[in-house]
Amino acid sequence: MPRKRRGLLARLRRGLGERRKRRSRSRPGRLARLRKIITERYGRLSWQLRWVVGAIGALFAVLLALQLWYFVHILWWNWFDPSSTHFMRQQLQVLRERDPSARITQRWVPYERISPNLKRAVLASEDARFSEHEGVDWDAIERAWDQNRKRGKVVRGGSTITMQLAKNLFLSGERSYLRKGQELAITYMIEAVMSKRRILEIYLNVAEWGVGVFGCEAGALRYHGVSAAQLSAWQAAQLAAMLPRPRFYDRNRHAAGMDRRAAFIERYMGTVQLP
Repeated sequence: MPRKRRGLLARLRRGLGERRKRRSRSRPGRLARLRKIITERYGRLSWQLRWVVGAIGALFAVLLALQLWYFVHILWWNWFDPSSTHFMRQQLQVLRERDPSARITQRWVPYERISPNLKRAVLASEDARFSEHEGVDWDAIERAWDQNRKRGKVVRGGSTITMQLAKNLFLSGERSYLRKGQELAITYMIEAVMSKRRILEIYLNVAEWGVGVFGCEAGALRYHGVSAAQLSAWQAAQLAAMLPRPRFYDRNRHAAGMDRRAAFIERYMGTVQLP
């Protein structure tokens, strides 16, 4: 090979070698910059993601603790009578805003000392399928959903006896789908722990029957002057007719609507199956 060509090839090799060296020297700097950019961008994203996951986990833990708190109380009340309910305390607070000396009237009576007339009347009025369903009457809820959608607001809840008890024991009286969801969860807890007989016993002793009047014994004494055990069929039907609007009917005891409703309840209460 001529000497001139050999010199040219040597210079080309030296040039390529120097270029490779420059590239190899610049590559660590580029990689470092790229690594820094990725760390800055995705490091912030990772921190934000950890924060979101932590917040969701904390919320879940709070909700789980709340459900456990409800469940423990339900277990306790399966054997011991509740002295008051959240709804009773809420109403007492409202009464004491007007009269600081206001008190709630309630007297607990066992299931055996409650007239079968009242048990049948209340079931005929509020939950005729009480002995058949497992706490929730989905057909009634579907009808309520359709009616609420047509009205554009919550006007009907489709609640069973167990659902009403869940609300009275733990929840407020506001109407919302969020509260209804919690009510459903508590309802299934109650049905899992308590017998139908126990559910009805507690309900009849804590249901509202007027301004500051709770429980069937207090209601029977206030409106008819007899104990819950001595209620006649008509008296029981009248008490059951008050349940949807107890404070209104307490102030309007001779309202025509209540008598019509009571007559309807008395007609059908004999067909209701007791637990």
